[in-house]
Amino acid sequence: MKQVLLDKIKSRQAVLGVVGLGYVGLPLAVEKAKAGYKTIGFDIQTQKVAMVNAGENYIGDIVPEDLKDVVNSGKLKATVNYSLIKDVDCVAICVPTPLDQYQQPDVSYVVNSSKEIAKYLHPGMLVILESTTYPGTTEEVVKPILEETGLKVGQDFYLAFSPERVDPGNKFYNTKNTPKVVGGITPDCTEVAAAMYENILEGNVYRVSSPAVAEMEKIFENIFRNINIGLANEMAILCDKMKIDVWEVIDAAKTKPYGFMAFYPGPGVGGHCIPIDPFYLTWKAREYNYHTRLIETAGEINNYMPEFVLERSMKILNRFGKAMQGAKILLLGVTYKQDIDDVRTSPALDVITCLESQGADLVYHDPFVSKFTYKGKEYTSLELTEQTLNKADLVILTTMHSGFDYEWIARHAKMVFDTKNAFKEVTARANIERL
Repeated sequence: MKQVLLDKIKSRQAVLGVVGLGYVGLPLAVEKAKAGYKTIGFDIQTQKVAMVNAGENYIGDIVPEDLKDVVNSGKLKATVNYSLIKDVDCVAICVPTPLDQYQQPDVSYVVNSSKEIAKYLHPGMLVILESTTYPGTTEEVVKPILEETGLKVGQDFYLAFSPERVDPGNKFYNTKNTPKVVGGITPDCTEVAAAMYENILEGNVYRVSSPAVAEMEKIFENIFRNINIGLANEMAILCDKMKIDVWEVIDAAKTKPYGFMAFYPGPGVGGHCIPIDPFYLTWKAREYNYHTRLIETAGEINNYMPEFVLERSMKILNRFGKAMQGAKILLLGVTYKQDIDDVRTSPALDVITCLESQGADLVYHDPFVSKFTYKGKEYTSLELTEQTLNKADLVILTTMHSGFDYEWIARHAKMVFDTKNAFKEVTARANIERL
């Protein structure tokens, strides 16, 4: 059975499926189709399905022409009909894994997707979970659901975990060329999963001994970043109290050619990974009676940064005899990282909450987000003009978009609070203050 599937993968006769057509799933589906496989994308949102089938792209990291080409050639189609999983040889689960209101993992999307796949699971089929989650999910959650069919993993079907490594807006690394980690329930599961990715991707495929190792390594990647960002943020807070420029400190430290990796402070952390994934492990660690102190402390520091931005902003305004109550604040950038259109868990949203809680009259400009709704309130991006800048008592830079003309902004703003060191090349700095 394994050889039959391997032969189908090698000859590109295998039909591939992707459950979830978001930031992870749709780029993966496009790459599978570009590699010559008939690919079916599954999603519960009819609007997404319709857009895919019309060749209309809604993910920034996909080349629109690539999507149109694979749709027009018949290599990719999308559907809300999960019964078509019966025709699929290999299916990847790429659904969200958010936190609930108690900061605990919400794997309901993974559970529901697994149940849908189980209805149409057939001998010789490969199932791969790509959604970031806590160690043990593949074996403790997905495997039992699939085996309720009477089919046995490693004997009748194959099951593996291969974490997504999507970095929206990255100009060099994407789904196709980023190395892949694969861990199967059994060695055969690992072999067939790795073979599939090796026939699709340019990046190396690294095999590990189990899904739990692959799950843990993905969590570790993001915890590493979260903790080091937390350290940079704590240094920024302390340097502010000591009247030391933290950015100059970091620039000096990174001249060391070994033993140091530069991380930078900011208004907080955002996106679909760094603010969320560490809490998956802290939750799982309680099962083993272990308290992940370092991880949680880093989270506390990072979560405090929007409030720190508020405190610094209030001090800046006070120097000009202006209270935050009624102050006109212009926020530059609301996305969680530069040059993307994603506001998910953006620290700018928490900055907005902090500023408005103190009575600020707040507006924003972001070339990638014309409008958004947050906590029931709709915000609309203002055109960035001399008048817009002149009217603001304080301009706060929260996202370092490459398209901003920082010299021009500084020239026309009364005062700039730069939380990302975006204005570092601006020479006339009398009205610029850095985090």
